[in-house]
Amino acid sequence: MKILIIQQKMIGDVLTSSILFEALRQKYPKAQLDYLINNHTYPVVQNNPFIDNFIFFTEKEASSKTALFKLGKTVRNKKYDVVIDIYSKFSSNLITLLSVAKTKISKYKWYTSFIYSQTFKELKRPKTTAGLAIENRLRLLEPILNENSQIFQPKIYLTSDEIENSKQLLLNHNIDLNSKLIMISVLGSSENKTYPLPYMAEIIDAIVEETKAQILFNYIPNQKNKAKEVYDLCKIETQKHIFYDVFGNGLREFLAITKHCIALIGNEGGAVNMAKALDIPTFTVFSPWILKEAWNMFEDGKTHVSIHLKDTNPELYSTKSVKDMKTDSKELYHSFKPNLVIPKLKSFLKGL
Repeated sequence: MKILIIQQKMIGDVLTSSILFEALRQKYPKAQLDYLINNHTYPVVQNNPFIDNFIFFTEKEASSKTALFKLGKTVRNKKYDVVIDIYSKFSSNLITLLSVAKTKISKYKWYTSFIYSQTFKELKRPKTTAGLAIENRLRLLEPILNENSQIFQPKIYLTSDEIENSKQLLLNHNIDLNSKLIMISVLGSSENKTYPLPYMAEIIDAIVEETKAQILFNYIPNQKNKAKEVYDLCKIETQKHIFYDVFGNGLREFLAITKHCIALIGNEGGAVNMAKALDIPTFTVFSPWILKEAWNMFEDGKTHVSIHLKDTNPELYSTKSVKDMKTDSKELYHSFKPNLVIPKLKSFLKGL
Protein backbone atom coordinates (compact mmCIF):
# COMPACT_ATOMS: atom_id res chain seq x y z
CA MET A 1 0.00 0.00 0.00
CA LYS A 2 1.18 3.52 -0.85
CA ILE A 3 -0.22 6.43 1.16
CA LEU A 4 0.36 10.16 0.71
CA ILE A 5 -0.54 12.72 3.36
CA ILE A 6 -0.75 16.36 2.24
CA GLN A 7 -0.29 19.05 4.90
CA GLN A 8 0.42 22.52 3.63
CA LYS A 9 0.55 25.56 5.88
CA MET A 10 2.62 26.29 9.00
CA ILE A 11 5.23 24.45 11.05
CA GLY A 12 2.84 23.62 13.91
CA ASP A 13 0.36 22.07 11.48
CA VAL A 14 3.01 19.91 9.81
CA LEU A 15 4.33 18.72 13.16
CA THR A 16 0.85 17.94 14.48
CA SER A 17 -0.15 15.97 11.37
CA SER A 18 2.99 13.84 11.66
CA ILE A 19 1.14 11.74 14.28
CA LEU A 20 -0.79 10.13 11.42
CA PHE A 21 2.36 8.35 10.27
CA GLU A 22 2.91 6.63 13.59
CA ALA A 23 -0.72 5.49 13.63
CA LEU A 24 -0.49 4.21 10.05
CA ARG A 25 2.85 2.49 10.61
CA GLN A 26 1.37 0.58 13.53
CA LYS A 27 -1.44 -0.75 11.31
CA TYR A 28 0.52 -1.09 8.07
CA PRO A 29 4.20 -1.75 8.92
CA LYS A 30 5.18 -2.42 5.29
CA ALA A 31 3.27 0.44 3.65
CA GLN A 32 5.03 3.30 1.86
CA LEU A 33 4.14 6.45 3.79
CA ASP A 34 4.98 9.79 2.14
CA TYR A 35 4.45 13.39 3.26
CA LEU A 36 3.81 16.41 1.02
CA ILE A 37 4.64 19.60 2.92
CA ASN A 38 5.90 23.16 2.42
CA ASN A 39 9.68 22.95 2.13
CA HIS A 40 10.39 25.39 4.99
CA THR A 41 8.58 23.13 7.48
CA TYR A 42 10.80 20.10 6.90
CA PRO A 43 13.06 20.58 9.97
CA VAL A 44 10.27 19.64 12.42
CA VAL A 45 9.76 16.23 10.77
CA GLN A 46 13.37 15.58 9.81
CA ASN A 47 14.54 12.12 10.99
CA ASN A 48 10.96 11.00 11.70
CA PRO A 49 11.29 7.19 11.52
CA PHE A 50 7.69 6.65 10.40
CA ILE A 51 7.93 8.71 7.18
CA ASP A 52 9.49 7.15 4.08
CA ASN A 53 9.65 10.04 1.60
CA PHE A 54 8.99 13.77 1.40
CA ILE A 55 7.55 15.78 -1.46
CA PHE A 56 8.00 19.55 -1.16
CA PHE A 57 5.61 22.33 -2.07
CA THR A 58 7.73 25.44 -2.70
CA GLU A 59 7.26 29.09 -3.65
CA LYS A 60 7.54 27.97 -7.26
CA GLU A 61 4.33 25.92 -7.03
CA ALA A 62 2.65 28.65 -4.97
CA SER A 63 3.24 31.26 -7.69
CA SER A 64 2.94 29.21 -10.87
CA LYS A 65 -0.03 27.10 -12.02
CA THR A 66 2.29 25.35 -14.47
CA ALA A 67 4.60 24.30 -11.64
CA LEU A 68 1.60 23.22 -9.56
CA PHE A 69 0.30 21.00 -12.38
CA LYS A 70 3.79 19.53 -12.76
CA LEU A 71 3.81 18.66 -9.04
CA GLY A 72 0.36 17.09 -9.44
CA LYS A 73 1.65 14.94 -12.31
CA THR A 74 4.59 13.85 -10.14
CA VAL A 75 2.13 12.69 -7.50
CA ARG A 76 -0.01 10.93 -10.15
CA ASN A 77 3.02 9.05 -11.46
CA LYS A 78 3.73 7.67 -7.98
CA LYS A 79 0.37 5.86 -8.10
CA TYR A 80 -0.73 6.23 -4.49
CA ASP A 81 -3.53 4.01 -3.22
CA VAL A 82 -4.62 6.57 -0.64
CA VAL A 83 -4.31 10.36 -0.48
CA ILE A 84 -5.19 12.16 2.76
CA ASP A 85 -5.51 15.94 2.41
CA ILE A 86 -5.57 17.58 5.85
CA TYR A 87 -6.71 21.12 5.05
CA SER A 88 -8.27 20.90 1.58
CA LYS A 89 -6.77 24.01 -0.02
CA PHE A 90 -7.05 24.78 -3.75
CA SER A 91 -3.54 23.49 -4.46
CA SER A 92 -4.02 20.29 -2.48
CA ASN A 93 -7.46 19.79 -4.09
CA LEU A 94 -5.79 19.88 -7.49
CA ILE A 95 -2.96 17.54 -6.47
CA THR A 96 -5.47 15.06 -5.03
CA LEU A 97 -7.67 15.31 -8.11
CA LEU A 98 -4.71 14.55 -10.39
CA SER A 99 -3.69 11.52 -8.34
CA VAL A 100 -4.91 8.06 -9.31
CA ALA A 101 -5.73 7.12 -5.71
CA LYS A 102 -8.99 5.24 -5.27
CA THR A 103 -9.30 6.46 -1.69
CA LYS A 104 -9.18 10.21 -1.23
CA ILE A 105 -9.91 11.61 2.24
CA SER A 106 -10.26 15.17 3.54
CA LYS A 107 -12.24 17.50 5.77
CA TYR A 108 -15.76 18.41 4.75
CA LYS A 109 -16.36 21.53 2.69
CA TRP A 110 -19.38 22.14 0.48
CA TYR A 111 -17.46 21.15 -2.65
CA THR A 112 -15.18 18.39 -1.33
CA SER A 113 -17.53 15.48 -2.14
CA PHE A 114 -16.75 16.10 -5.82
CA ILE A 115 -13.04 15.40 -5.22
CA TYR A 116 -12.81 13.06 -2.23
CA SER A 117 -14.27 9.63 -1.61
CA GLN A 118 -14.66 10.30 2.13
CA THR A 119 -14.99 13.58 3.99
CA PHE A 120 -15.37 14.37 7.68
CA LYS A 121 -16.96 17.26 9.47
CA GLU A 122 -14.65 18.52 12.18
CA LEU A 123 -15.56 18.01 15.82
CA LYS A 124 -16.38 21.21 17.69
CA ARG A 125 -15.56 19.98 21.19
CA PRO A 126 -12.64 17.80 22.22
CA LYS A 127 -13.25 14.40 23.77
CA THR A 128 -9.77 14.03 25.28
CA THR A 129 -6.92 16.20 26.55
CA ALA A 130 -5.24 15.75 23.16
CA GLY A 131 -7.38 18.61 21.82
CA LEU A 132 -9.27 19.15 18.57
CA ALA A 133 -6.18 19.56 16.38
CA ILE A 134 -5.17 15.99 17.21
CA GLU A 135 -8.63 14.42 17.34
CA ASN A 136 -9.82 15.84 14.02
CA ARG A 137 -6.69 14.65 12.24
CA LEU A 138 -7.00 11.13 13.59
CA ARG A 139 -10.59 10.94 12.31
CA LEU A 140 -9.20 11.13 8.78
CA LEU A 141 -7.64 7.68 9.27
CA GLU A 142 -10.91 5.92 10.10
CA PRO A 143 -11.67 4.75 6.52
CA ILE A 144 -8.34 2.91 6.23
CA LEU A 145 -7.82 1.82 9.83
CA ASN A 146 -11.42 0.62 10.13
CA GLU A 147 -11.33 1.68 13.76
CA ASN A 148 -10.63 4.67 15.96
CA SER A 149 -6.90 5.26 16.27
CA GLN A 150 -5.23 5.49 19.64
CA ILE A 151 -3.99 8.95 20.56
CA PHE A 152 -0.45 9.77 19.53
CA GLN A 153 1.59 12.79 20.57
CA PRO A 154 3.79 14.66 18.06
CA LYS A 155 7.51 14.00 18.48
CA ILE A 156 10.66 15.69 17.22
CA TYR A 157 13.73 13.57 16.60
CA LEU A 158 17.04 15.29 17.37
CA THR A 159 20.40 13.63 16.86
CA SER A 160 22.94 13.26 19.66
CA ASP A 161 25.29 15.56 17.72
CA GLU A 162 22.64 18.29 17.53
CA ILE A 163 22.05 18.11 21.27
CA GLU A 164 25.76 18.11 22.08
CA ASN A 165 26.50 21.02 19.71
CA SER A 166 23.74 23.11 21.24
CA LYS A 167 25.05 22.34 24.70
CA GLN A 168 28.47 23.61 23.69
CA LEU A 169 26.91 26.74 22.17
CA LEU A 170 25.19 27.54 25.46
CA LEU A 171 28.37 26.92 27.46
CA ASN A 172 30.32 29.18 25.09
CA HIS A 173 27.89 31.98 25.98
CA ASN A 174 28.47 31.45 29.70
CA ILE A 175 25.11 29.84 30.36
CA ASP A 176 25.09 27.64 33.45
CA LEU A 177 23.37 24.39 32.52
CA ASN A 178 23.12 23.45 36.18
CA SER A 179 20.81 26.43 36.75
CA LYS A 180 17.30 27.04 35.41
CA LEU A 181 17.08 28.01 31.75
CA ILE A 182 13.74 29.16 30.26
CA MET A 183 12.88 29.87 26.63
CA ILE A 184 10.46 32.75 25.98
CA SER A 185 8.34 32.82 22.84
CA VAL A 186 8.31 36.61 22.85
CA LEU A 187 6.52 37.12 19.52
CA GLY A 188 3.77 35.34 17.65
CA SER A 189 3.73 34.61 13.94
CA SER A 190 1.75 37.81 13.31
CA GLU A 191 0.72 40.93 15.19
CA ASN A 192 -2.73 39.56 15.98
CA LYS A 193 -1.09 36.51 17.57
CA THR A 194 1.41 38.49 19.66
CA TYR A 195 0.79 39.42 23.29
CA PRO A 196 1.37 43.21 23.61
CA LEU A 197 5.06 43.88 24.05
CA PRO A 198 4.80 45.90 27.29
CA TYR A 199 2.63 43.11 28.75
CA MET A 200 5.16 40.47 27.68
CA ALA A 201 7.92 42.43 29.42
CA GLU A 202 5.88 42.34 32.65
CA ILE A 203 5.47 38.57 32.25
CA ILE A 204 9.23 38.13 31.88
CA ASP A 205 9.85 40.35 34.91
CA ALA A 206 7.53 38.09 36.92
CA ILE A 207 9.31 34.93 35.70
CA VAL A 208 12.72 36.23 36.74
CA GLU A 209 11.45 37.51 40.07
CA GLU A 210 9.88 34.11 40.80
CA THR A 211 12.65 31.80 39.51
CA LYS A 212 15.90 33.79 39.07
CA ALA A 213 16.23 31.74 35.87
CA GLN A 214 18.40 32.44 32.86
CA ILE A 215 16.22 33.61 29.96
CA LEU A 216 16.47 32.99 26.21
CA PHE A 217 14.34 34.66 23.56
CA ASN A 218 12.89 32.80 20.59
CA TYR A 219 12.62 35.01 17.51
CA ILE A 220 13.53 34.94 13.84
CA PRO A 221 15.92 37.48 12.24
CA ASN A 222 13.20 39.80 10.90
CA GLN A 223 11.72 40.02 14.42
CA LYS A 224 14.96 41.14 16.06
CA ASN A 225 13.93 44.78 16.54
CA LYS A 226 10.63 43.77 18.17
CA ALA A 227 12.43 41.30 20.43
CA LYS A 228 14.88 44.03 21.42
CA GLU A 229 11.90 46.26 22.24
CA VAL A 230 10.66 43.65 24.72
CA TYR A 231 14.14 43.41 26.23
CA ASP A 232 14.31 47.19 26.67
CA LEU A 233 10.90 47.21 28.36
CA CYS A 234 12.03 44.71 30.99
CA LYS A 235 13.40 45.88 34.34
CA ILE A 236 17.16 46.40 34.57
CA GLU A 237 17.43 43.49 37.02
CA THR A 238 15.52 41.26 34.62
CA GLN A 239 17.78 42.22 31.71
CA LYS A 240 20.76 40.80 33.63
CA HIS A 241 19.13 37.35 33.32
CA ILE A 242 18.37 37.58 29.58
CA PHE A 243 20.87 36.16 27.08
CA TYR A 244 19.43 38.19 24.24
CA ASP A 245 22.04 37.28 21.60
CA VAL A 246 21.77 33.51 22.10
CA PHE A 247 19.37 32.06 19.56
CA GLY A 248 19.33 29.28 17.00
CA ASN A 249 20.70 29.85 13.52
CA GLY A 250 17.97 27.79 11.95
CA LEU A 251 15.06 25.76 13.21
CA ARG A 252 16.98 22.61 14.10
CA GLU A 253 19.40 24.61 16.25
CA PHE A 254 16.48 26.30 18.02
CA LEU A 255 15.01 22.88 18.74
CA ALA A 256 18.28 21.58 20.13
CA ILE A 257 18.71 24.65 22.35
CA THR A 258 15.12 24.34 23.61
CA LYS A 259 15.87 20.74 24.61
CA HIS A 260 18.14 22.13 27.37
CA CYS A 261 15.42 24.40 28.82
CA ILE A 262 13.16 23.56 31.75
CA ALA A 263 10.19 25.31 30.09
CA LEU A 264 8.99 27.34 27.14
CA ILE A 265 6.68 30.24 27.99
CA GLY A 266 4.93 32.71 25.73
CA ASN A 267 2.73 33.19 22.69
CA GLU A 268 0.76 30.27 21.29
CA GLY A 269 2.17 28.96 18.03
CA GLY A 270 4.71 26.65 16.49
CA ALA A 271 7.31 27.13 19.24
CA VAL A 272 4.89 25.82 21.87
CA ASN A 273 3.98 22.81 19.75
CA MET A 274 7.64 22.06 19.16
CA ALA A 275 8.47 22.29 22.87
CA LYS A 276 5.68 19.82 23.65
CA ALA A 277 7.10 17.47 21.01
CA LEU A 278 10.45 17.68 22.82
CA ASP A 279 8.80 16.88 26.21
CA ILE A 280 9.51 20.39 27.51
CA PRO A 281 6.89 21.92 29.88
CA THR A 282 4.97 24.84 28.41
CA PHE A 283 2.91 27.82 29.55
CA THR A 284 0.94 29.30 26.66
CA VAL A 285 -0.70 32.71 26.29
CA PHE A 286 -3.38 32.36 23.62
CA SER A 287 -4.34 35.06 21.18
CA PRO A 288 -7.90 36.23 21.97
CA TRP A 289 -9.19 35.04 18.58
CA ILE A 290 -7.59 31.59 18.45
CA LEU A 291 -9.73 28.62 19.46
CA LYS A 292 -8.07 27.30 22.60
CA GLU A 293 -9.88 23.95 22.39
CA ALA A 294 -8.10 23.19 19.12
CA TRP A 295 -4.52 23.93 20.13
CA ASN A 296 -4.20 23.40 23.89
CA MET A 297 -2.92 19.93 23.10
CA PHE A 298 -2.23 17.57 26.01
CA GLU A 299 -2.87 20.27 28.57
CA ASP A 300 -2.90 18.77 32.06
CA GLY A 301 -2.84 21.84 34.29
CA LYS A 302 0.69 21.06 35.47
CA THR A 303 3.23 20.18 32.75
CA HIS A 304 1.33 21.99 30.03
CA VAL A 305 -0.76 25.00 31.03
CA SER A 306 -2.43 27.73 29.00
CA ILE A 307 -4.51 30.84 29.50
CA HIS A 308 -6.99 32.59 27.22
CA LEU A 309 -8.84 35.86 27.65
CA LYS A 310 -12.05 33.85 27.47
CA ASP A 311 -10.94 32.07 30.68
CA THR A 312 -10.74 35.34 32.59
CA ASN A 313 -13.31 37.54 30.81
CA PRO A 314 -15.91 35.26 29.19
CA GLU A 315 -18.41 38.10 28.96
CA LEU A 316 -16.30 39.65 26.19
CA TYR A 317 -17.16 36.68 23.95
CA SER A 318 -20.91 36.46 24.45
CA THR A 319 -21.78 38.03 21.10
CA LYS A 320 -18.56 37.70 19.09
CA SER A 321 -17.88 35.37 16.18
CA VAL A 322 -14.35 34.18 15.37
CA LYS A 323 -14.24 36.76 12.58
CA ASP A 324 -15.23 39.50 15.05
CA MET A 325 -12.57 38.37 17.51
CA LYS A 326 -9.87 38.42 14.86
CA THR A 327 -10.90 41.91 13.76
CA ASP A 328 -10.99 43.12 17.37
CA SER A 329 -7.81 41.29 18.46
CA LYS A 330 -5.94 44.49 19.33
CA GLU A 331 -8.74 45.71 21.57
CA LEU A 332 -9.17 42.28 23.16
CA TYR A 333 -5.42 41.97 23.76
CA HIS A 334 -5.53 45.34 25.55
CA SER A 335 -8.01 43.78 28.01
CA PHE A 336 -5.78 40.74 28.56
CA LYS A 337 -3.60 42.45 31.16
CA PRO A 338 -0.64 40.76 32.86
CA ASN A 339 -2.35 40.71 36.25
CA LEU A 340 -4.81 38.21 34.71
CA VAL A 341 -1.97 35.95 33.55
CA ILE A 342 0.66 36.13 36.29
CA PRO A 343 -1.18 34.26 39.11
CA LYS A 344 -1.63 31.17 36.90
CA LEU A 345 1.92 31.57 35.59
CA LYS A 346 3.38 31.61 39.11
CA SER A 347 1.53 28.42 39.95
CA PHE A 348 3.07 26.80 36.84
CA LEU A 349 6.55 28.04 37.73
CA LYS A 350 6.34 26.52 41.21
CA GLY A 351 5.96 23.10 39.60
CA LEU A 352 9.16 23.32 37.56
